[in-house]
Amino acid sequence: MHNGTDSVPRRDSRKERIARNRLHPDHNAVLAEMHGTSRVGPSLWAGPNGLARRNPHRVGFSGPNGIKRIDRSGAQTDTSLNLRTERQPVAADRRTTVEIETPAFLIAVVPDLPGGRLSAHDRDLLGLARQLADADPAVPGAVLAIVFGAIRENGFGTAGVDRLLHALQHPADRSFGLGATSHTEYSPEARLAVLVDVERELLPCHWLLPDSPMGGADLGRRLAARLSERPATQVWQINQDANGKRCNGLGAAGSTDINRPLPGLVLALAECAEPVAMTRHAARQITLPEPLSRMPGRIQDLGAVAVDPATVALDEAEFILAAGRGVSDWAGFHNAAAALGATEGASRVAVDDGFMARDRQVGASGTWVTARVYLAVGISGAIQHLQGIKSCDKVVSINLDPDCDMNKRADLTVIGDADEILAALVALQQRIEEKADAA
Repeated sequence: MHNGTDSVPRRDSRKERIARNRLHPDHNAVLAEMHGTSRVGPSLWAGPNGLARRNPHRVGFSGPNGIKRIDRSGAQTDTSLNLRTERQPVAADRRTTVEIETPAFLIAVVPDLPGGRLSAHDRDLLGLARQLADADPAVPGAVLAIVFGAIRENGFGTAGVDRLLHALQHPADRSFGLGATSHTEYSPEARLAVLVDVERELLPCHWLLPDSPMGGADLGRRLAARLSERPATQVWQINQDANGKRCNGLGAAGSTDINRPLPGLVLALAECAEPVAMTRHAARQITLPEPLSRMPGRIQDLGAVAVDPATVALDEAEFILAAGRGVSDWAGFHNAAAALGATEGASRVAVDDGFMARDRQVGASGTWVTARVYLAVGISGAIQHLQGIKSCDKVVSINLDPDCDMNKRADLTVIGDADEILAALVALQQRIEEKADAA
């Protein structure tokens, strides 16, 4: 905004457009010119008519429903804390190292760990555990993470974990009678036995599990029944008042809010807290002092059944390849979905034009999806479509238009022709498979 010759405040639409597009090469310079040195401008400033204006992209901004916005990427954090530029080291290199040698108590967390990696929900849960562990600096607590199955995650320390218990590394793991890969299979009784041993040997102050269909909700309720604990479910916030720690959880199918004293076992929703961003913890691996309980499993897992991704419903798919108006080679698109093992989706434009079936439509007027990876090809990003993918973990956009709304939502953007990039992805996948076969 600038002043004209008649001293009337005038808006520069071009600079405002650049300020909204974080992919524009002049994005940082325009923000610095418009709002000073801060990357995303001040939180509050006066508009031309005298009314106060708020910046909704500022970290800590509270929306109209009172919910505080959370910055997961770190790109919007203040310059003095976490600003990433071409010549500065990334934030992880400047994290404060925290080592808790003798914790006064433990906060036990059981992440879902889908695919062997921490999900966004898991990181929120660990952030909540850190709030409880660090509530009193004079009495430091430690966060204990209990994990099962194959582990591909190497960022437990930056997620806030002080102690790490990997059940498969315990020498008595084969006592369950399910083989060395017991915890990679569906074995709720075996996992429950591990948690009961942790409760008996380490006496954690609180248990935190994700209230999710990935397994945390079921395992948490099993643990509550075994410990005779009345858990707090659908928890989205923990705070402290004069009467001690309390938690807020959803009830009556999300239509009401329940406030109660914080129990020993909590099942928390996503975005229950901000993930750890500024500290690095030891994530020291530990083992139980006593052998694991010998509990034979009454459930026999015969292994995963191969499923054709094309037959998976959109609301159950983990990897979706969605097409929009930018796709012209539909045979190549279907070939890419088969080669990459993705479930096909589409925007409303592609469905209305007859290129995709109606049950493949993604968006507010189609299907709301919760995929771990959503690859949008040639989709501009109408508001209805963005509403339908808001629960997706990672969004990748392939588009020729760098200013489209889908690129602003995406975690990764590729600027280029959709058909050519899909063909390149298929060729790369084929080379990877050929090398794997040769090895």
